[in-house]
Amino acid sequence: MITRRDIWVALAAMAVTAGGIALADRAPAMGSTAIEWTSVAAKATAYGSVKQFFRQRTATVEELEVHMTTLDPGQSPHPPHRHPNEELILINQGTLETLSNGEWRRVGPGSVIFNGSNELHGIRNVGADKAIYHVVNFKTGETPAALPQ
Repeated sequence: MITRRDIWVALAAMAVTAGGIALADRAPAMGSTAIEWTSVAAKATAYGSVKQFFRQRTATVEELEVHMTTLDPGQSPHPPHRHPNEELILINQGTLETLSNGEWRRVGPGSVIFNGSNELHGIRNVGADKAIYHVVNFKTGETPAALPQ
């Protein structure tokens, strides 16, 4: 005869096993690194190009993603959108407009853009030359769920 205790022991064993499997499936956390600019290939896109440096878990962040976008004049990588992760954009070159807090604002080299969680944002190249910027995305245990589109 199976007792309540037997059921609880079986449930606990299943939970420990599932947790162990989940941890085993996780990629190792990225440690300190230096990535040489020339070691990352640029991928051509309809709007310019992208260099993807990494997208990985770290010791304190569930996912840290860094890429560099080259945006051709008059182009945007995508329409204004929102996502649950927070994002920093560091402008290296060019003249861009960014949608922030419902307003389009002009930014240039050295500017920093912060896009908050689930806030509508966008970016477009309004200059005559290519624009280049780095994007840093991060997700933590505190990152909320995505809002309906």
